[in-house]
Amino acid sequence: MSFEVGTKDCTALSDAELAEMADLCVDREPGFGIGFLSKQCEEWVLVTLTREGDKLRGYSFATLERIGGTPSLLVGLATVDRTARAEQALRLLLGDQYRRALLAFPDEDVLVGTRLVAPEGYQAFAGLVDVVPRPGHKASGEERAWGRRLAKRFGAEGRIDDRTFTLVGDGSPTGALDLGGPKVRPSDEVQPLFNGLDLKRGDRLVVFGWAMAEDLASRALPSGKASR
Repeated sequence: MSFEVGTKDCTALSDAELAEMADLCVDREPGFGIGFLSKQCEEWVLVTLTREGDKLRGYSFATLERIGGTPSLLVGLATVDRTARAEQALRLLLGDQYRRALLAFPDEDVLVGTRLVAPEGYQAFAGLVDVVPRPGHKASGEERAWGRRLAKRFGAEGRIDDRTFTLVGDGSPTGALDLGGPKVRPSDEVQPLFNGLDLKRGDRLVVFGWAMAEDLASRALPSGKASR
């Protein structure tokens, strides 16, 4: 069965859709509940949904904005159903957001940033340039500054270690990009970056990379795309 994906303003989400989104991970971490998801509608601009037939298979809250003049695609949170096609569902979610980024920032490099809870999430950055943090890389002063900027945008100013990019939680529900499934294989190389995270406290790893202007079109999903 084919996937269908679409993006709309967060304000257009119905109560039924929010309940469906909450049900997607009600029995597992990070356990985004309907109350928490309702608040995300106020914090983010766009929501992308992907369906397989009449079944919701993933969603993502995001926004396109300029941070200090830099075009940015920020994923506040995203999760997919943990099926054998989880990676495909995530690619479609991101592809539709890249389509919006291409329209908003033609001919510009775009910074892509989010928070992760596990190594599997690094697959969202496949093909991006200068991903930070990454194994064996010592972040530059500018990269560390980007970590602080993103922490501030994620509502956690002053709670990031700008050398490890670990964001310390405050015990409240916290957004993240969540990926998992029977065919998802995390990279052992990035596992150490997550050592010491207290996920129950809401700790997250802030990760960002660059979608270069010349590559953005190839990453963008054509409008109305359905994929088998």
